[in-house]
Order: sequence, then structure tokens, then C-alpha cells
Amino acid sequence: MPFPILRTPLVVLSEIISLLEPNEIVTASFCSKNVKRLLKYHYQRRKPLGWRLFLIQYEDCRHWISIETPEDGKRIEVLSAEHISKLKKPIPASLATNEFITEYKLGYVDLYYEDQVMGSKTILDYVTDLFNLDIYGLEIDRYGTWVLDWINERKEKMLISFEFNETAHSGNNSYGDEALDYVLRNLPASDSYILDEFVSEKFRSDGKLGPANHLLIDSYGHWVTLENLMNFDFIKIVINESRLSVSDVYSFLRHWRTGGSPRLTFLRLEFESQRIFENFEDMLGVVETEISGEYRFDGENRHFDHGYSIQRNDGVKAVLDFGEEHFVMMVCIGENVYDRINYRKKNSDQQFLLHQVV
Repeated sequence: MPFPILRTPLVVLSEIISLLEPNEIVTASFCSKNVKRLLKYHYQRRKPLGWRLFLIQYEDCRHWISIETPEDGKRIEVLSAEHISKLKKPIPASLATNEFITEYKLGYVDLYYEDQVMGSKTILDYVTDLFNLDIYGLEIDRYGTWVLDWINERKEKMLISFEFNETAHSGNNSYGDEALDYVLRNLPASDSYILDEFVSEKFRSDGKLGPANHLLIDSYGHWVTLENLMNFDFIKIVINESRLSVSDVYSFLRHWRTGGSPRLTFLRLEFESQRIFENFEDMLGVVETEISGEYRFDGENRHFDHGYSIQRNDGVKAVLDFGEEHFVMMVCIGENVYDRINYRKKNSDQQFLLHQVV
């Protein structure tokens, strides 16, 4: 016997809705206009706390909306858009009037469009309107760069997370130089950026990035020059596969000591090949040596025993840890960055403890 949900008292109905997962709510909203109106009214009164809405736009994949909930931190796919050519059944005549075909899958709803760009826009507008949520994160590859213009034109709240990832078909020297250049010039306003596109040896960028909080160049960081690094305006920067030389690192530290990159609190470079840091103390006027401590990076505590301390012209200090394959800089500007900044030399009573979350 069907459950009379539309005749259920609001108090009871609210409890029922609170038990549903985001994908179950979206699926239920397609039952009828009345059910959708009821669910939308519920979330206008009770905006879901801690829910994060992501738009994922990749070539050769469904374009979909996922929601991350605070209970387990896992993303739940709630609605997707595919091209009509991927529909594995005869195309019904209703497509001419509805502009899409609805297919109910196990756990989510698929919408099939002749115009997949319109489909992507539609599913984002549908879910943000239903849950009274702003888009939290955007993930695209080189085939989804059109989304940047649309997101920038929407002028909604700033994104928290933007990821530009390598396409699944980047092999055979299929470089994404043009796409990455477009992305760097048209980045949406976001709190953090992750760049992971396969680019050629010749790729370079002359633009400025930021201001924002976090920048991660997850791979193919060979294109980042000293000038790029000086022009990055972020609080935390991580660059993998870096080709910056020891001389470049020294130049950047001199740039920082004279007031450059004033917002930077954490920098980590993972070098593509080994580096030898010679004459370090003579080059940079080291304040202290043999500093021991740890910092948190990539979900792990990283310990170091032979750190150095340098000082900016305004008195702010930074602790440096480096080896043949990495360089780390941690700026001590207050307890909002580190749990404790009162460090001592290695053999003293109290060691340097950093809790820098990246």
C-alpha cells in the first residue's frame, strides 16, 4: 500500500526527510511536482548543515552532481547528465517536449540530453534550488573548460574547491597546454586550487594566481618558474615535480625576507631530481640551526631534525627543512597557524612542534 507522504503532518515528515540520504531525496523529488515542492520547502526552512555540493565535468564520463555529508565525508552521487547517444533503449517521443529523458538507476537519477552542456547547467540548478545550497566545489578536465565562463557569469558565492585534472586520454603526448593556459587566465574565485594537467616541456605561464588560501600543483609542476612562485598569492603552496633550482630557492627566500609573498605561511617543493643545498647558512643569514620538530602534510606527521630558522625584515621567522628531494618553509606568524611557535634548538628541553595542516 503506498505511503501517503503528502498527507503526513509536517513534524513527522521532517523526521522522515532527515533520515534520507541526499540521493534518495533527489530521486523522490522526481516523483511529482508536489513532492518536489514539499522537499524544497523543507530545505528552505532547514538548510542542510555541512553538506558540500560538487559539480564534476569530465569528457567521456557522465557529468554529475555529488554531495558530501559530514557524517562520513564520502561523496554521494545524486544526479547526472549524459548525452542521448548513451541511452541504451529506443529514444521516446517525449524528448521533443521535455528536452531530456529520465532514467532511474540504483541510487540516483540519470537525465539524457541532446545538448549535454544544457544538461550540466540544468542538473546544477536543479540540485542547488532543491537543497538551498551553493556550489562548493568544481572538478573539470580540459574538455570542461567551458564551465569556467558559466560559473564566473553565475556570480554566486565563491567556490571553496576547484580542481583541474588530467584527462583520461592524455596519453600519447596529448598535452593540455592550451587548456591549462585558459584555466589559469579564467580561474573562478575559489578558496583552494588543485592543478593536475599533463603539459609539455615548453609550457609556461606569465599570469598571476591568487589571492586564495591553498594551491596544490599535484603533478607536472615543471612549468612553475621563480617568477611564477614570486607572483603566487596564497597562504599555502605545494608544488610536485618542481624543477626550481637551488639558486631559485635562495632567490625566493631573499624575496620573502624583504617583504615578498607576505601572506605565505607554508611552502613545500617536491623536486623532480635531486638538489644539493650548499653554503646555506652563508647565503641567507641563518638565525638558528639544528631545529627539530614535525609538521602535518598529506595526512601524515613529517618529522625533521636539522631545520634552520631565518628572519624577515619585520622580525617574522620561518623554519626551513630540506633535503635532496624536497624543500619546506613554515612561517611562524602566530598560534592561528601553529599550535606552538616557541621553539628551541634540538638539544634543549622543548622541541619545535608544528601542526601545519595541508
